[in-house]
Amino acid sequence: MIPGKELKNQTGDDISEKFGTFAFFDIEHFIRKLLRNWYWFVLMAVLGYGISWFYSKYYAQRVYASNLSLSISNNTASYFTPNQSINFIWGQTGNQDGMYLKKMLLSRSHNEYLVKQLDLFANYSTKGLIKQTYLDKYDSPVFLEIDPSHLQQVDYPITLLPKGGNRFEVVLPNEGQSTSLYSYNTEGFQNISAYKRPANKVISINEWYVSPNLKFKLTKNPVPGNIIFENIILNLSTVNNTVNSLVSSIGVDFDKEINTIMVISKSGYNLNGTVNFLNISVDELQKKRLIDRNTVDKNTQDYLVENIQKIRLKLDSSAAVLNRMKITEGLFDIKDRDEKALKTIKDLEARKADIITKVNSLNNIRNTLSSQNLDRMISTNAAGIEDGMFTATISELKSLYAKRRELASIYTPNSEPMREINRLISEARGSSSGSLNTYYNTYRTQLSKIDYEIASENGGLIQYPEKQRRYLDAERGYNMIEATYNSLLTKQNETQIRVATNKSDITVIDPAKNLGQGPIAPNIKQTKFTIIAGLLLLPLLFLGLSEVLDSRIRNIKELLQVTRIPLLGVIGKNTHDNNLTVLEQPRSSISEAFRGIRANLRFLHKEDQKSKVILLTSSVGGEGKTYISINLSSVLGLSGKKTILLGMDLRKPKIFGDFNIDNKYGISNYLTGEVTMDQIINKTSIPNLHVATSGPIPPNPSELLMSDRNIEFIEKLKEHYDFIVIDSPPVGLVADPFELMKHADASIYVVRHEYTEKYMLKMITEKYHRQEIKNLGLIYNDFQVKQGYGYGYGYGYGYGYGYFDEDKNYKEPTLIRIRNKFRQIFNKN
Repeated sequence: MIPGKELKNQTGDDISEKFGTFAFFDIEHFIRKLLRNWYWFVLMAVLGYGISWFYSKYYAQRVYASNLSLSISNNTASYFTPNQSINFIWGQTGNQDGMYLKKMLLSRSHNEYLVKQLDLFANYSTKGLIKQTYLDKYDSPVFLEIDPSHLQQVDYPITLLPKGGNRFEVVLPNEGQSTSLYSYNTEGFQNISAYKRPANKVISINEWYVSPNLKFKLTKNPVPGNIIFENIILNLSTVNNTVNSLVSSIGVDFDKEINTIMVISKSGYNLNGTVNFLNISVDELQKKRLIDRNTVDKNTQDYLVENIQKIRLKLDSSAAVLNRMKITEGLFDIKDRDEKALKTIKDLEARKADIITKVNSLNNIRNTLSSQNLDRMISTNAAGIEDGMFTATISELKSLYAKRRELASIYTPNSEPMREINRLISEARGSSSGSLNTYYNTYRTQLSKIDYEIASENGGLIQYPEKQRRYLDAERGYNMIEATYNSLLTKQNETQIRVATNKSDITVIDPAKNLGQGPIAPNIKQTKFTIIAGLLLLPLLFLGLSEVLDSRIRNIKELLQVTRIPLLGVIGKNTHDNNLTVLEQPRSSISEAFRGIRANLRFLHKEDQKSKVILLTSSVGGEGKTYISINLSSVLGLSGKKTILLGMDLRKPKIFGDFNIDNKYGISNYLTGEVTMDQIINKTSIPNLHVATSGPIPPNPSELLMSDRNIEFIEKLKEHYDFIVIDSPPVGLVADPFELMKHADASIYVVRHEYTEKYMLKMITEKYHRQEIKNLGLIYNDFQVKQGYGYGYGYGYGYGYGYFDEDKNYKEPTLIRIRNKFRQIFNKN
């Protein structure tokens, strides 16, 4: 049964949707294409590995990290009981000292101090043939010492070439010198006049190098390393850029179990550099914090002495008043005193005296903050509070005030740097004042509560006579002043102990060390896989794109599924010099394929017909339509059937060349009435095969082919021949073949492997399934199998077993040979 007969009842739109449309992407062919192009993937993998190796060895800059752990001791726990700590009252249990220390480590003031003290704005490196390696300052054989009073060019590489005997040649870039130079005193840029590039110069240790854009000298590293460098590259940066770079590379975390243990990390291009920075940074912070603590405790001690002296005078005055009342009025004792109420009032007034002392300390702190003389700041412990963040803010304010004094000697009050520093000071003061106001509000709330309780207890004392009430008031006043005096004495003793035993509250547990830690970045392994995967994607994308854009027919199975048109046969690639393959190579696989097509033709026409008209067409030229017409006619003629081949492609005559026939007269001449039928029929070397060539190209080929004379011509030929093979024009270019198909008993549509476009088959497929064309079959031409063996007998590309002529040149593929070898081994076993 011919496929498609069951579709007679379907509409044209249904058929159009069901047949003639190929898949957008042929996955099977794409996989075959990948396997055929395997060498590209191997090449890309090798190339990717080489690039990643080169990147890792000569280009990638390793980033290293080192860690330092320390503990923070909180000395205030031994000075105040929990109910005296405002943090306890608020329910705060956070690590205030730790947060303060973290802020200090990340503060601009601390890191700017380190940058200036340690000359961290000078970067050291060395360069080989390709890669530049960053050095720690102490790895370099010499140190760079600049003259801060001289303008310097930053981001300008200075190369030192050792010349022996503590002498170095200073080599500057051939270009890039700038007229905008940096001042390390003012930390700003200034413009100078244009100048020529400074010449190279050899200098000795401690000899100044002077040029319009640089002034520095080299000092010898007291502990030189064992590595000999061919060059040392120095690069200056601004203080601001160096500080920002440092802060961004520092990490501070707290231990999850013990929040007073802090882990500080530093990342950088040189491991020794990160180790040295961490150790020096924490060491400087310990010194600075100890100095600050001693200063604050000394200020607190002076403040307490002054207030103790004042309160002592008040205590003596109050004692004198109380004694005078006892003597003059004889009030040594009061009968029937409510001792419980009086004790409660005494305790409340003692608490009130303590809070008032703290409020006074807060007032002192606020006044000191307003006066900007932060060197006289007392400890917040005197106010009964522990606030590491407030302490950090005061430390920051102190640095900002010092910075403003420094800038004030350079810039005008309304300049941008001064406005910026004033803005930072205002923000810090606002933050500190906000913290103090919070404490004030808390103390006011406590005082109001105590005053209310005292007033409640005072109600029971109204029953006493006036004289006794005056005595009780004098006694209460004395007790309150005495409580204040004792509180100040207690704080003075605590401060004296702290001053005598003061030491840094920062203890280093594990200093930073160079233990040969591996780099933390970049991820060389991931980079290698990324590069290799990226390069492997290139051929994959290229082949995928070519598969999507390539709409040519490549798959016989898909062709049959989409068109549902019978396949008469598959013809292999013609390697013969001309189109007469069947005649000149009768034992070839292609000749056998044509014999198979001859046998399959019986399914397209009735066997009882006396004469059969077979029409061959294709989508466009170049698909092998003429080649198949010649060989199909030849195989029919050789079978004893009287056959004639008609060259009706009047626009592109071809047949005459293969048969060495003169094309002076042909079908075009006959159809115009110039010659008779006998004059255009030519004999060939095959007795039963005649050929009628196209003849000269006429001006109206379509009219001639569709004329009644052409139809009569075909009918006359039926009287003399068993088979009439018509080589017609391509249907994708002209409409002539569709008219001729009406008079053909069978039509053959030629599809060429990897040549015919898929969309060209849509029209012929639709016409076939609409029953507009009957008895249609396909021939798949120029098919090649890359694997070396094909789908079955008669496909025309050989087996390699000596059956066909071309098998003598057949060479079995390597993979097939290996497979067959394994089969032989296992079959023997």
